[in-house]
Amino acid sequence: MPRQTTFVKPGQLPTTWRVVDAEGKILGRLATEIATALMGKHRPEYTPNVLCGDSIIITNAAKIVLTGRKGSLKTLRKWSGYPGGLRVRTYDTLLRDDPTTLVTEAIIRMLPRGRLGRRIQRNLRVFAGTEHEHQAQQPTTMKTKA
Repeated sequence: MPRQTTFVKPGQLPTTWRVVDAEGKILGRLATEIATALMGKHRPEYTPNVLCGDSIIITNAAKIVLTGRKGSLKTLRKWSGYPGGLRVRTYDTLLRDDPTTLVTEAIIRMLPRGRLGRRIQRNLRVFAGTEHEHQAQQPTTMKTKA
């Protein structure tokens, strides 16, 4: 007799906290692993319409690596909605001025759009340095391939 697929209900899985050290890691490769863990796709109980992922803390975002000429060629574009309100910044300036935005945007753009995606985004914390304020959650270190 075939085994039935089990679907997790909201609040049924406990949230686990994980810490990732981004020092020397490549931005895109790290972002895919983090997005997978945030959505919960690494778990056998993964259910697409339920928040079942981990909470992720990223440290050393200022020491992330961009390969090739991406730093000078790729841009982050934000438009206020008004004429002349387009703000274009290269990845090099973002990495220098606000590295947490660079890492956060790379990960968030890999998450699903909609209500669940916005809820998943709340489980991501990015810090430019080595210190973070979530010691009370007793996070475990996450092994990454990147």
